[in-house]
Amino acid sequence: MAAAATMAAAARELVLRAGASDMEEEEGVLGGGPGLQEPLPLGELDITSDEFILDEVDVHIQANLEDELVKEALKTGVDLRHYSKQVELELQQIEQKSIRDYIQESENIASLHNQITACDAVLERMEQMLGAFQSDLSSISSEIRTLQEQSGAMNIRLRNRQAVRGKLGELVDGLVVPSALVTAILEAPVTDPRFLEQLQELDAKAAAVREQETRGTAACADVRGVLDRLRVKAVTKIREFILQKIYSFRKPMTNYQIPQTALLKYRFFYQFLLGNERATAKEIRDEYVETLSKIYLSYYRSYLGRLMKVQYEEVAEKDDLMGVEDTAKKGFFSKPSLRSRNTVFTLGTRGAVISPAELEAPILVPHTAQRGEQRYPFEALFRSQHYALLDNSCREYLFICEFFVVSGPAAHDLFHAVMGRTLAMTLKHLESYLADCYDAIAVFLCIHIVLRFRSIAAKRDVPALDRYWEQVLALLWPRFELILEMNVQSVRSTDPQRLGGLDTRPHYITRRYAEFSSALVSINQTIPNERTMQLLGQLQVEVENFVLRVAAEFSSRKEQLVFLINNYDMMLGVLMERAADDSKEVEGFQQLLNARTQEFIEELLSPPFGGLVAFVKEAEASIERGQAEQLRGEEARVTQLIRGFGSSWKSSVESLSQDVMRSFTNFRNGTSIIQGALTQLIQIYHRFHRVLAQPQLRALPARAELINIHHLMVELKKHKPNF
Repeated sequence: MAAAATMAAAARELVLRAGASDMEEEEGVLGGGPGLQEPLPLGELDITSDEFILDEVDVHIQANLEDELVKEALKTGVDLRHYSKQVELELQQIEQKSIRDYIQESENIASLHNQITACDAVLERMEQMLGAFQSDLSSISSEIRTLQEQSGAMNIRLRNRQAVRGKLGELVDGLVVPSALVTAILEAPVTDPRFLEQLQELDAKAAAVREQETRGTAACADVRGVLDRLRVKAVTKIREFILQKIYSFRKPMTNYQIPQTALLKYRFFYQFLLGNERATAKEIRDEYVETLSKIYLSYYRSYLGRLMKVQYEEVAEKDDLMGVEDTAKKGFFSKPSLRSRNTVFTLGTRGAVISPAELEAPILVPHTAQRGEQRYPFEALFRSQHYALLDNSCREYLFICEFFVVSGPAAHDLFHAVMGRTLAMTLKHLESYLADCYDAIAVFLCIHIVLRFRSIAAKRDVPALDRYWEQVLALLWPRFELILEMNVQSVRSTDPQRLGGLDTRPHYITRRYAEFSSALVSINQTIPNERTMQLLGQLQVEVENFVLRVAAEFSSRKEQLVFLINNYDMMLGVLMERAADDSKEVEGFQQLLNARTQEFIEELLSPPFGGLVAFVKEAEASIERGQAEQLRGEEARVTQLIRGFGSSWKSSVESLSQDVMRSFTNFRNGTSIIQGALTQLIQIYHRFHRVLAQPQLRALPARAELINIHHLMVELKKHKPNF
């Protein structure tokens, strides 16, 4: 039916579009002329309408021509008008058939209509129900919002009540005094751990009550009386316990460090007193200061007195100076001068006292040393005394800071209240001893002991002794400088003519200086001090001047040089044993020794080979000036020099070697001088060969008597001493 309708429409459209002439003929046949029949409503097919668009007509025509039925009709040549009528007839038949079908199904359609009406009623009731549900839901939503608001308010009230409950619980817990606390404070011993635990609880409750009282809490009045009675009881027991411990320090032969360590376990006791009963805390602190101050003073006064009894009996006196001659003392009670006085300027093993192992070694026990008849130098006693002072002071300072809960200036004040009398007594004793001390090495070692102990105290974080160390150094440094200046002055004022018989061996004053200088330099290298080096420089200048003054007492230059070389060599050797090779002292004496050695070698070669040396120097000077022709007049002199050297050089070298070995006490130095002399002799003879090679002397007959230089070197090696 649909296809037939489509074809009919298409055919109708094609017929209408066939042309205007055909339409007019059809209208004439159907009847009437123009104007007798109403115009047919053509709608979109009305080409006479102003709205008709030709472009659209072309599109419709083209679309209809593409239809398969139209294509088939056009292909077979069917008459479109006839075909259109046939299609209309079929459409009428189909329409009538459709009407009959509707009539036959009228009951079903009526039933369908009734069902639709019933459905509409049901849907209407559903709509009413949903509307009711919607209104109910809107009321429920408002109720939910109300419940949410009520829940939020209840949560706020709950949090507020919980906060109040927590604060109130803390307040109640802080104010309530449990029976366990009362029992422990009243009945438990002070050393019982329960007492310490409940004492901390009591301190916390007392602090809480004081805080609440400032806020005006009325409930504090209910527990104030109980807490006060417990506090008084606790203060009484603690006071008795701590004072008993302090009094135990006073017992003879008591090691006070043991009760001190025991007190540290109960340091909270003093903190409790400090927070609850300051008067009792002050009483305990004053009692501790008074007791320990007396104990330390008594201990160190006794120890110091017994310690000084094991010092060496022979100590340096004011006459034991570097420039004092050995024959100065002739009294009946005088000690052996040379040996005892030399020990004043010798370090020996005394320097070990500042070594790390010896510095912190156990302190000396005087009665043990007396039983063993052992004696010690002052610096060893000083080290023992101050190491004991350092150790006890560090322990005391740390105990004071920890037990009495102090730090900074307060800790310094409390420490000096305990140790001040002891430190003052020690300073007074040191000042008294130094007033009659002339042992510069001992004083210098004491200075370095103090410098090291000060460093140890700093590492232990105990600054309380800093002032004491400065006071000790203020006593030691001026005395050391004074003793050094006295030695400088003694050397400066020494008269060589009063020293008795002189010889070319090293002088005992220079030996003293060498030992003394090397001792101070080796000690000073550990912790350098510029002031010490300046004083040593002054002493070195005076010693050099003294050596020159003594050398001037010898009549011959050779003896003077031997004396100077022996003394410079001895001082250099002693210095190099302890001082660094690049120290000023070593470099200075090395330069002096080299200069005097070279001068001595020239002086040594002058008697046997002086003519040869003079001719070589004169000839080389003439050649250098371009006056070599002057050498022609020296043939007789040259011949005499050649023959004289060839006949006497062996005996001269032998005599020279023996003379050197007799003159110098140091065999190594003598060997070095002989080698230098022989080397210089070879160089001179080699230069003599070169002079004779000049054209003016080349034809000299005596040249045949020259000794071959290599043969001379071989022969001279035989005279080289071996040690």
